[in-house]
Amino acid sequence: MKMSPELKRAQENMEPGVITSSGFLGQDTRNLADIIEQDEETLQKLGIDIEEAARILRELLEEGRRGLGEPITVREKYRVQVTEARGFLACPFEDGIFRKTNAEVLHLPSGAAFLFSELSLHLFEKHHFLQGIGSPFRIDPQILKKILS
Repeated sequence: MKMSPELKRAQENMEPGVITSSGFLGQDTRNLADIIEQDEETLQKLGIDIEEAARILRELLEEGRRGLGEPITVREKYRVQVTEARGFLACPFEDGIFRKTNAEVLHLPSGAAFLFSELSLHLFEKHHFLQGIGSPFRIDPQILKKILS
């Protein structure tokens, strides 16, 4: 995939210190187009439909909010805890501003767990960007597969 001007600008915004102190790329040295393309290929190989996965994650986020900061059980197979901090974060693609809302999800049958934010869900859903390897809010395709099973 070629780096368009939009992707170049988004990658600049993802650098540490621009929007967040740690940025969105972790230790990943690939360009943004390659990160997105390779993650899309991995998701496809794992049989993960991005739309469906995003819908489930959004449901977990919304249901988790009902716990008012305490962990709750969702669908009898997820333990979800949603926390919110003051403030907002801008999308590095410059198409929205999002509350600092985090969801910790534990898939009870497998023990797989991961953390995602309202912004990371938007990045996944709208831009197919899971964040770079090593990023604290990366949606790892292998863990996502376990969570969705």
